[in-house]
Amino acid sequence: MKVNRRRTLFYQRRTSNLYRLFFLAIFVLAGVWFTTRLGTGAIRNPFSPTPTSTRTINSFVLEGNASFDAGNLNAAIAAYQQATQVDPSDALVWAELARIQAYSSSLLSNDSDRLSRLTEALKSADQAKTLAPDNSNVLAMQAFVLDWNADPALDPLRSGDKTAADFIFEAEQDAVHALSLDNHNPLVLAFYAEILVDQQKWTQAEQYILQAVELGPQVMDVHRVYGAYLESTENYRQAIEEYQQALVINPNLTFLYISIGQNYRTLAFRSTLPTQQTELYKQALENFAKAATIDDQLKIKDPLPYLAIAKTYAQQGEFFAAALNAQKAIELDPTNADLYGQLGNIYKRGRNFETSIVALRCAVEGCTAAESCEARNAGSDCVGVEVKPLTLNPNSASYYLDLGSVLSAWPNKPGYCVEAVDLLTKIKNAYPDNSIIVRNADVGLGICAEVTASLTQTPVTTPGVTTVATPTSNYTPQP
Repeated sequence: MKVNRRRTLFYQRRTSNLYRLFFLAIFVLAGVWFTTRLGTGAIRNPFSPTPTSTRTINSFVLEGNASFDAGNLNAAIAAYQQATQVDPSDALVWAELARIQAYSSSLLSNDSDRLSRLTEALKSADQAKTLAPDNSNVLAMQAFVLDWNADPALDPLRSGDKTAADFIFEAEQDAVHALSLDNHNPLVLAFYAEILVDQQKWTQAEQYILQAVELGPQVMDVHRVYGAYLESTENYRQAIEEYQQALVINPNLTFLYISIGQNYRTLAFRSTLPTQQTELYKQALENFAKAATIDDQLKIKDPLPYLAIAKTYAQQGEFFAAALNAQKAIELDPTNADLYGQLGNIYKRGRNFETSIVALRCAVEGCTAAESCEARNAGSDCVGVEVKPLTLNPNSASYYLDLGSVLSAWPNKPGYCVEAVDLLTKIKNAYPDNSIIVRNADVGLGICAEVTASLTQTPVTTPGVTTVATPTSNYTPQP
């Protein structure tokens, strides 16, 4: 008997599964989409290395130190600020940030900006002290920053109740505490000496700074403070030598070149020998020029070297060259009213009285964009800026006095006396104990009184002839 094989018992014919085909299609489409996005960079390959490695705090500290050594203090501040973000608990990093911020304030030509930077430095120092209240280096930086905040010229700009006297008191307390922790720390000794200099305690200051030099001859801050001490005691040549020693350690710090130049300029002013005086002025200008060159190489817009050059030329009586450099300083910081005041003073001393009025008004009253160009004698391609006026304080008082004096010296423009009387009365009332301000203000007020009196006199007339009273004055604005 023939029996047919029943294959279906052992074998089942394959049939299509719609669900399986559907999921397979989705998988294929997803693969195509992923490959396309990976190729365009929209999706990063999970097996690829990270594009940038995570930076450590030491990396930012090294960058900050390199920037400081190069003379780029703003870049150094930025690097240290990033370091504090990586590890906010490192007290020494906060302390070093405070130190650099304080030093950078010396490169700011505007008192408001300087106060703002010193306030930032104090916040950094406070944070360091909170983290390590018994660390001698931290307390040294705290004392240093507090001392630099103890500038009486900044008191009118402060919003709080603290004054320069409060800051110097706190600085001394922190320095004494630091000394009790480590009396062989050259930074502590140097910064305490600087506090004593500001308190005019010369003998004590000398004792501490000499100890600092002995213990830390390789520390820039020590030589800088020693230079400042020598400068304050009128030992200008020795001060130059100490600043130069500081430059051997940090050769790109522009504030050291400016300090050296200022000391050479003082020596030149005091010299009675024409040949020696010329050589000293030359050395002053060379150091200011070095500072300007470093700034230019680093692409830093710092007006201070050019302003220092301008003052040196003005001191030599070369007012044209002085004005050119003051104008260059304004180009780098065109909204800085103080720079217009200094330019106005140079114009005044160079007997360019009409232009001095425009520049001094920018400082005292503020000026429009067009007036700012006129004030710095810029060409037709000048891009003017609005300049806000300076508030009356010990630093700006000279500009108020200059403007009032020049305005009062124009008898053919009696309308100027209205403005002059207002300015001179204001400054005289603000500083009644300053004999120089009072004496010069009285000269201008006296001239304007004569002008007013002459205008009220009844002119002598002749029939058929009209006579106009013309006020006269022998006063000439003084430098």
